[in-house]
Amino acid sequence: MSHETTPVSPESRRAEILSLIEREGERTIDTLAERFGVSGMTIRRDLQALSDHGRVIRTHGGAAPAQRISFEFRFLERTRHRAAEKDQIAAVAASLVQPGDSVLLDSSTTTLAIARRLATIGGLTVVTTSLPIASELFGREGVEVMLLGGSLRKDSPDLIGALTENNLDLVRADVAFIGADAIDHAGYIYNRSNELGRMLARMADAADRVYAVADHSKVGRHELMRFAHLRDWIGLITDSGLDKAIARRLEKHGVRLLQPSKGAAGG
Repeated sequence: MSHETTPVSPESRRAEILSLIEREGERTIDTLAERFGVSGMTIRRDLQALSDHGRVIRTHGGAAPAQRISFEFRFLERTRHRAAEKDQIAAVAASLVQPGDSVLLDSSTTTLAIARRLATIGGLTVVTTSLPIASELFGREGVEVMLLGGSLRKDSPDLIGALTENNLDLVRADVAFIGADAIDHAGYIYNRSNELGRMLARMADAADRVYAVADHSKVGRHELMRFAHLRDWIGLITDSGLDKAIARRLEKHGVRLLQPSKGAAGG
């Protein structure tokens, strides 16, 4: 049954459609046609007009909010990028964790891969700023998840801010795995965000053993915020594709490398 009693202009109707989709999420053409008392063809024209202006994303039989779809797509793309390398890193990292350990994980997609490996280890407490990691481990038998509080970042599904940093002061974990946007030849670790880099440094201070985790494409580069040096942590866990010359330069700067081909003993 239609909720519309009087005709409205296409512009007004499209504004209402956009508001509805942004508020309630994906809507079908049939639902919108009934809601506004117009034909499915009219709704199709409305959705196409909104799509042409980048306000919605057309889906099969309807439309969804453009901002949310774009956000989810970007995150999924990040998880798929160099997935094989991330899985190599995750296997090495998981081998360093024992049942009963408390583990700090940041919000990188590499630590998400580690979380999937940790799900098979019993008696763990995982502390994280990452909503996807919390979701991945939710309900897993033998894994207790502690999600640090804070503010949700606009461009990534994780928490940050003063509350997050204050809560880290209350935590003492056995081991932390921390991602990096870049690591230079001298072993300095970088993040694109000043605020996130500061929080990651606090996270490192909250664990007895700290490992950086980054695939080989991030090594030999730098970004805006330098927040730590690898020689102050136990080492860098990376994949087997790291250039040997870069590896030698890092080792000369006191960096310990852990790769699948070299094993993961010690730590």
